[in-house]
Amino acid sequence: MNLESYLPVILFILVGVAVGVAPQVLGFLLGPRRPDAAKNAPYECGFEAFEDARMQFDVRYYLVAILFILFDLEIAFLFPWAVALEEIGPTGFWAMMIFLGILVVGFVYEWKKGALDWE
Repeated sequence: MNLESYLPVILFILVGVAVGVAPQVLGFLLGPRRPDAAKNAPYECGFEAFEDARMQFDVRYYLVAILFILFDLEIAFLFPWAVALEEIGPTGFWAMMIFLGILVVGFVYEWKKGALDWE
């Protein structure tokens, strides 16, 4: 194997790094430097920080985040299934219906347990 076959990959990596780094370098070199108290103040979510950054979060935040990721990733399986539906036939269709049934049962269970309620 010769090195010429790696040229497109190396070129792609170099262009990707340049696109990511060049705007930051240009902004640092050409951007104005006028710091003041408002610019250097801590900023979070549009309002002043009111507690220590190491405070404990409510566990419901993590629960909702994990549930979102779980259901979002499971729904992502629908796209390749829909594209290949003609090739996989009725067996693939019913396999996905079973998968969606399990997904709906899990969703209803989480809903009934109150995991999606934010008080």
